[in-house]
Amino acid sequence: MRINKSKVAIVGCGLVGASTGFSLLTQGVCDEIIMIDINKEKALGEVLDMRDDVEYLNRNTKVMTGDYADCKDADIVVITAGAPPKKGQSRLDTLEVSAKIAKSIVEPIMAAGFDGIFIVISNPVDIIAHYVQKISNLPKNQVIGTGTALDSARLKNIIAEIVHVDPRSVYAYSLGEHGDSQMVPWSLVTVGGKKFYDIVLDNPELMKGIELDDIVNKTIRAGWEIYDRKGTTSFGIATAAVGIIKAILNDENKIIPVSTYLDGEYGQSDVYLGVPVILNRNGVSDILELHMLEDEKQRFNRSAETVRAYAKDYFKKVGLL
Repeated sequence: MRINKSKVAIVGCGLVGASTGFSLLTQGVCDEIIMIDINKEKALGEVLDMRDDVEYLNRNTKVMTGDYADCKDADIVVITAGAPPKKGQSRLDTLEVSAKIAKSIVEPIMAAGFDGIFIVISNPVDIIAHYVQKISNLPKNQVIGTGTALDSARLKNIIAEIVHVDPRSVYAYSLGEHGDSQMVPWSLVTVGGKKFYDIVLDNPELMKGIELDDIVNKTIRAGWEIYDRKGTTSFGIATAAVGIIKAILNDENKIIPVSTYLDGEYGQSDVYLGVPVILNRNGVSDILELHMLEDEKQRFNRSAETVRAYAKDYFKKVGLL
């Protein structure tokens, strides 16, 4: 008899990769964690540090260093390695360098025989996820970007502060690009089942001096507020990624907004964008098409065009179009 073990490999042991590994470990999500980095001593340091945690956790997760060949039988490979934006750059400005790094990771992993699910964190995540799907030639449901999973959590936190509730009682999505063009379909935002629009009408004092666009801009800027203070974001994105991993490994059929390939959904094709999907052992099992108002659709379409334009230019440059 053979008992299958769940195995997650993390490529990139910077703050995001290390935080992802730590979150996986402390939440007891999988049986094995493989930490991979071009700097093998850094990867080993993270592994040794995490091994010391097991005594005080509820699961003896095996943590080890590895290389791309060890990804052959992994259920999930998380790609965190990429080029962080410099001061004044947007995430889109890091595309060329991050894509080259992604290629150097994906090609040897696929050569090893990997047939699991890629979760891409590296920015610009929508385009890098699309690029990974193209060069890996895996089915589109098996290549997922973290997309607007983190943006949506930030949006819910901001709304929760305004209406004074637990953010988990807020149902709201930021959609489109994980970047400056993302948008919020306000007509679909609810708090405890009540439409946000109705809450504002019934309690006008809550929004005194606050515009909806201010909330969207604050959501967009949230990552940069962290970046300006500590040089990167790590805990939030790591925990969002682990939420995605849990939904897949536990076959939860959970709805999370991630970056996925659209093939006619939302009137968009041949582009990766952040939209709510159902996640289970197949990766993206289904895409939820939200019915937005006309002006919301237009803003979503503009975000799609922004991402598509950058992706097309780069894919053409490297011979993928």
